[in-house]
Amino acid sequence: MSTDIAATTHTINEQKALIEAVRQEVNKVLVGQERLLDRMLIALISNGHLLIEGVPGLAKTTAVKTMAQALGLKFQRISFTPDLLPADVIGTMVFNPREGTFSPRLGPIFTNLLLADEINRAPAKVQSALLEAMQEHQVTIGDKTYPLPEPFMVMATQNPLEQEGTYPLPEAQIDRFMLKCRVDYPSKDDERRIMNRFTRKADIKINTVMSAEQILAMRDILDQVYCDEKVADYILDIVFATRKPADYKLDIGHHIQYGGSPRASLYLNIAARANALLHGRAYATPQDIKEIAYDVLRHRLILTYEAEAENLKSEDIIAKILNEIPVP
Repeated sequence: MSTDIAATTHTINEQKALIEAVRQEVNKVLVGQERLLDRMLIALISNGHLLIEGVPGLAKTTAVKTMAQALGLKFQRISFTPDLLPADVIGTMVFNPREGTFSPRLGPIFTNLLLADEINRAPAKVQSALLEAMQEHQVTIGDKTYPLPEPFMVMATQNPLEQEGTYPLPEAQIDRFMLKCRVDYPSKDDERRIMNRFTRKADIKINTVMSAEQILAMRDILDQVYCDEKVADYILDIVFATRKPADYKLDIGHHIQYGGSPRASLYLNIAARANALLHGRAYATPQDIKEIAYDVLRHRLILTYEAEAENLKSEDIIAKILNEIPVP
């Protein structure tokens, strides 16, 4: 096993320049959002989808668009609004009166990187139109199924649910997002840098530094990143503690209505290995699990009314679990 890890480490080190080049290009526009950039890269390498939450004006949309430019991927943006229809997302069958036949008109979902902007401003039937695409990487129009191009990734932005005119995402859909990243206001120093950089007219050129083929190759490398059985058991303990906290002597059962699904275990494993890859390692550690746990679990825990009455957030529950579960 040590020989395999050494060989994989050598392969990962060869990819470091590519990852660093992507960081440099995105950071030409993105200021002080290193965590968001890391989560975007992890989701991309892991063949997952990313949900980004934050108030308007925090460069969520700009970050996704800049990432697409740096990766040289086909990019489409859909602004989700209350009057959007499922056909506006996936496409529809169009009748040709001259030939008397129907032909498909493919929607904007046929792209590599789909930005679902303000996804929670559209009603549930439109949000559900993404389900098959996100899980199966295909859509059905009429009686025919059409594969989506590879790589395919959904990066969705949403406003906090407390804002007017927002709809909560269905549990089945939100569970399909590998990560949910919360974006907060920048620090004073970062906001000063934003002011200095963008209050003057400037032409910022984003260079393409990675290709679709290189992304797919990096996903193959991710399969070789090692996760020890003890680390896997640590993942299972964390997820099962959200379902049966009493078995772990945690007094939080009255705060959790539903715990993490099996996807939580899968995504914790994959995302932790991707985090290790980004840091140049060919093996995942418990620290990788801790770093990524909040983003994997925060949208998978459904809290009780009692927890809401006590003003508890899912992050509070996750923090307690991580503090109490023994680290291998």
